[in-house]
Amino acid sequence: MTTALSTNTETQLADLMAECYANPLLHVMVSYPWGQGQLDGRAGPDVWQAEFLREVGSEVRKRGFTGRDAVDPLQFSTASGHGIGKSAITAWLIRWIMDTRPFCKGVVTANTSEQLRTKTWAELAKWHDISISKHWYHINSGGGSMNMYHRDHRNTWRVDAQTSREENSEAFAGLHAASSTPFYIFDEASAIPDKIFEVREGGLTDGEPMTFDFGNPTRNSGRFYENMVGRFRHRLIRRFIDSRDVAITNKRLLDQWVDDYGEDSDFVKVRVKGEFPSAGALQFIGTDTVDACVGIDVAVTPNDPVVMGVDVARFGDDQSVIVTRHGRDAESKPLERYRGVDTMTLASEVARLARLYRPDTIFIDGGGVGGGVVDRCRQLAVEVVEINFGNKATMAGYANMRAQCWGNMKEAIADGIRLPNDPDMKSDLTGVEYGYNVRNQIQLEKKEDMKKRGLQSPDIADALALTYAHPVLPTRAGYAGDDYGHAEHEYNPF
Repeated sequence: MTTALSTNTETQLADLMAECYANPLLHVMVSYPWGQGQLDGRAGPDVWQAEFLREVGSEVRKRGFTGRDAVDPLQFSTASGHGIGKSAITAWLIRWIMDTRPFCKGVVTANTSEQLRTKTWAELAKWHDISISKHWYHINSGGGSMNMYHRDHRNTWRVDAQTSREENSEAFAGLHAASSTPFYIFDEASAIPDKIFEVREGGLTDGEPMTFDFGNPTRNSGRFYENMVGRFRHRLIRRFIDSRDVAITNKRLLDQWVDDYGEDSDFVKVRVKGEFPSAGALQFIGTDTVDACVGIDVAVTPNDPVVMGVDVARFGDDQSVIVTRHGRDAESKPLERYRGVDTMTLASEVARLARLYRPDTIFIDGGGVGGGVVDRCRQLAVEVVEINFGNKATMAGYANMRAQCWGNMKEAIADGIRLPNDPDMKSDLTGVEYGYNVRNQIQLEKKEDMKKRGLQSPDIADALALTYAHPVLPTRAGYAGDDYGHAEHEYNPF
């Protein structure tokens, strides 16, 4: 009789979990004893948590996964202030997926093992202990390995905690749950190396993949930043949560922070509002400065110089870029981007655009393969000025010509130039970090070092910076409209 009753109860529980397949909010409500014990006085999730769970359920229903054909990954990214309950919702998501998707596999990460053990996994253990289905799983939450697995399927139905050190990146490779759900949860995502994000991409090709990223937006660079406001933002479902809008937060402390630091301070932006700071500690050009230039009205006269900058790709995944700026207007002439073209083809493009726009000066970075473009342009009777980024700067305070060009561009942006609403350009302009050499000269981060951080080469920004290599005198008096064909000039900055 007891066995029959137990079997019937288990069947009912399994049926209940099946009802929650596309309803994580229902799962949270039925899995835990709300209003009792440690949940005394709590009727359920906070408003933002409930909204989040509803949206996850909606996305599941849209995809209609059948266990056979792979569906588009569910990708959520949330930037927030402190104390909003990220650890709780992380625990709920883990247990919802584990309860409703047999043979799922997951990885949960944070920047340090201490954070994983004392926050993320401790929170999971707390909710596990009061869960209606806790007897289905074994959880390790102490020293050593941190994991949770189904008691009958230890190797094929589980979730593991893993620190996000780059040397552990293989742990985030494809989890291969083609008939179920591979899932990844990143806590404090701003501090997770970009390499980990990149490796995770390999696990999103089969089954019903899910990714959930949570974090305080502490850095104005990196993959979390790019996912939230940069070039990858269109791929994810994003949320920005102000701690003051969350019921469980300490409003007195939040108000104190606002009083102490100011509503618009970076401290309040990051820790209260869930916004990225105006400028990172090492960021050469601040994000707010760039944002302020997008699409602004600027005064441009017919005799303002037209200047072209050409950055030549050096590596296989880089792109060659041509930027044409008319005075303070860097938007009206479209960005030209080229991948996989040889120097002869690129030089032909420079010649074509020179005939179209009749620039007063064309600056080309002649370092590396760029020298071939310079030579070919001259063979085509296109006057160009060669700039070698690695050469000694002509202005005091800069380590080399690249830093000088960027310094001039930084000043121009601060004064106000019209920039296109292009996420790649914005990422390029704001992603470069800087320091000082032994002579106390400004030195920009190398492209190779940016790649190590998971950022792309800032080819667009380098092309724009080239247009500020040297002053260009206005020479366009006497022409009308956009007919640059009447411009005659000779310019030698040296």
